[in-house]
Amino acid sequence: MIGLLNFFQNLLDRFRVLDFLAPLAIRLYMVPIFWMAGSMKLNNAGLDCLAAGSGPCDFTPRQDIIDWFGNAEWGLGLPFPEVMAYLASYTEYFGAILLLIGLAVRWITIPLLVTMVVAAVSVHWQNGWLAIASGTGVFATERTEGAIERLDVAKGILQEHGNYDWLTENGSLVVLNNGIEFAATYFIMLLALFFMGAGKYFSMDYWIARRWRR
Repeated sequence: MIGLLNFFQNLLDRFRVLDFLAPLAIRLYMVPIFWMAGSMKLNNAGLDCLAAGSGPCDFTPRQDIIDWFGNAEWGLGLPFPEVMAYLASYTEYFGAILLLIGLAVRWITIPLLVTMVVAAVSVHWQNGWLAIASGTGVFATERTEGAIERLDVAKGILQEHGNYDWLTENGSLVVLNNGIEFAATYFIMLLALFFMGAGKYFSMDYWIARRWRR
């Protein structure tokens, strides 16, 4: 029995030659997430403006984003909103670029981790765990159960007065609960990258380390 277990364990160990795939997959998965999050905070969408050749490009955060960071009534109510907007926008936008090319990956995960913590605490925490509302399950709350009741009413109205089949052709109707689920998931993935690094072969960190690190 022990011999059989050792055989299968040795078989699994042979797959370690492919261990670069895990950090590569995490990096590529997170690139569009942070690219979109950073782009929507910047005027002219940053590098998208340069690619379009549409004239002088503004890499500063949009004023409505700065207002959202600072306003306590309908925004986050954070101190130094302009500074916070710059830090969040640049961390996400240029963090996506660094993750894509695999450069300074362990370093860029640190501010990205902080960004996820701030987002979870200031935006998502009060909504509970679920990102998409659910009326049942261990993470369902009174808030999400109420959202599902409203969703059922909305579906009934659309089925009676609208083209429901066309509306749901590409996916079911849901209610966004905006809980901490996604922020927590991204935090865990970034934490894995912090300890694993960018991975071998498909990252600049790997080739720089091979060439210059002792």
